[in-house]
Amino acid sequence: MLFFKTKKPILNETRNEAQDNVDLQIINKMNQEFAISLDLKETLNTALKIIITRLNAQAANVFLINNKTKKFECIASLNQEHLDEYQLDLKDGVMGRAVDQRKCIRVGNVRKDVREIAEFYFDLDNKTNFTTYSVLCSPLIAANDCIGVIHCLNKKTDEKLFIEDDRKLLELLSTPAALAIRNAKMAQEMVEQNKIQKEVEIVGEIQKSLLSSNKKEPFPLAGINIPAKVVSGDFYNFNDLGEGKYGFGVADVSGKGIKSSLLMSKASSLYSCLSKTNFSPGNLLTQLNNEICETISRGMFVTMLIGIYDSNSNELLLSNAGHEPPIIMNEDNNFSNFEEAGPPLGIIEKTEYKEYKISFKKSSMYIFTDGITEIKNPEGNELGSKGFQNYITKFRDKPNNERLKLIIDNVLGSKYIQKDDLTIVVLDS
Repeated sequence: MLFFKTKKPILNETRNEAQDNVDLQIINKMNQEFAISLDLKETLNTALKIIITRLNAQAANVFLINNKTKKFECIASLNQEHLDEYQLDLKDGVMGRAVDQRKCIRVGNVRKDVREIAEFYFDLDNKTNFTTYSVLCSPLIAANDCIGVIHCLNKKTDEKLFIEDDRKLLELLSTPAALAIRNAKMAQEMVEQNKIQKEVEIVGEIQKSLLSSNKKEPFPLAGINIPAKVVSGDFYNFNDLGEGKYGFGVADVSGKGIKSSLLMSKASSLYSCLSKTNFSPGNLLTQLNNEICETISRGMFVTMLIGIYDSNSNELLLSNAGHEPPIIMNEDNNFSNFEEAGPPLGIIEKTEYKEYKISFKKSSMYIFTDGITEIKNPEGNELGSKGFQNYITKFRDKPNNERLKLIIDNVLGSKYIQKDDLTIVVLDS
């Protein structure tokens, strides 16, 4: 059963799938090229070249938000000059609207748009010796923060006008670009603060930024990750999908060290991008597996569980690629497991992952990596599933983010010795 599946004519479906595969390859190429560069200028130029080519745009630029001046600053531009000479207000033009609404905005024809938008571009055109006909502007959002916008001008067609499909595509491409720009920006700032800081420490900080932040207000999901070393091979992400639905994913890369952390970064980046438009956990795992199989090193793999929680129907849609079976505690404090699983990602090409719908009411589900159950005390005894359940029961009445911290603190405080990454995500209904 596919979540949110719609019926389409066979010819259109074939065409869309073929185009989706092309765009997925572009996203994967972006991820691969960004992964080897922490240089901000190089990252920006690479992003703009890929995007301007795919959209067939005349010009494109990146404006980042200067948090000190509260202005837009153009820090990269292709085919439009003199933009670096101006600072623009955060409420100006389509850029201000895109940041405010946190979505990609299309102005099909500037000259037919509302007065303030048209006047903004007429003024900017006079300053830059450029003529704007049509605009696409997508916010750059990474780790729930808007850091700026990607701004594309004029399609290279006779009409020079972007269409709705162009807007959807830029929205998709802006996700890996935002992550890469934020990572490069963080690396640049960290190097400036400490010239002797090791590259592995930078990678570790970047990895932490890829994890979802716990919410201060009541929220059904919370997560915690304690790396065994500077870098981690674990990953988790969760998002509010709107209308009472929440998406989440937890992954564990085989092995340890830089090689594993780079694979984790690739898997997490792909997931963060694809999960925004693909709401079928099984289909999403299938896509991830196909991409990872193409480039994964021999002997490595990724276990991953993906789910969508519908708080309106009190149902969970789950798909598991070889990950630890999550523990579910019901309102009577009884425990059960979700056991259904396919093979880990990166092992068998073209695997079709199944998804399952289960009832989830007045319960808590704990998704974790094996570091928590396989942690050992000085006598060499593992905590195990039963030991983990004892801590869950002990702190069941605490708020979810506080509960996870208490579980980890108490496990480590009981002289269990951490040798692997500790990662737990909890979902409360």
